[in-house]
Amino acid sequence: MEKKDIIKIYNRYASVYDFIFSRVFSPRINHGLEKINIKNGDTIIEVGVGTGLSLSLYPHGCTVVGIDIARKMLEKAQKKTKRLNLKHVHLFEMDAENMMFKDDSFDHAVLPFVITVVPNIEKVVAEVKRVVKKNGNIIIVNHFCNNHSFFTSLEKFVSPFFMKLGWKTGIPIEFISNHCNVHVKEISKRHSFDLWPLIHAVNKK
Repeated sequence: MEKKDIIKIYNRYASVYDFIFSRVFSPRINHGLEKINIKNGDTIIEVGVGTGLSLSLYPHGCTVVGIDIARKMLEKAQKKTKRLNLKHVHLFEMDAENMMFKDDSFDHAVLPFVITVVPNIEKVVAEVKRVVKKNGNIIIVNHFCNNHSFFTSLEKFVSPFFMKLGWKTGIPIEFISNHCNVHVKEISKRHSFDLWPLIHAVNKK
């Protein structure tokens, strides 16, 4: 899936995104934030901030930078920051594969439901590692393909349909550690049958 297609699809989602996804996504993002124990003064980058579903979950004592390539999604997030008076949040229209930040700019990174959306996962993770400080936390929440052969085959079969909706299927969770050179500290779920596991990684530069 090309970037122009991603932008087009998610700009179209903007007006209904919160209604469709907030109940599923927000609790899982909060679960990830609890893992990194954010302190006053910490700087966090959220990659794929979308409409800002998670922005109210961050403590006011930190600085949050959210990036996304879909302008209409960001416009929704900007309205949310103003309505909720989230002065510690800063939003930028930016490509996650080519971030305009200096090395070691952030203490932590959060990637909520974005890994299976981007065209080049390895490039995005490499950029995240570059802008996050050594030993900083990297939180990835996403659906990954099932190891069970039946479900793996099923996901490959329905993959073209989900591509039209804006995300890929068939990516195993091992891809993050094996291909993206990420030091995985923990993989957890909110409950046994959760379809969206959380990867807690540490940036070992």
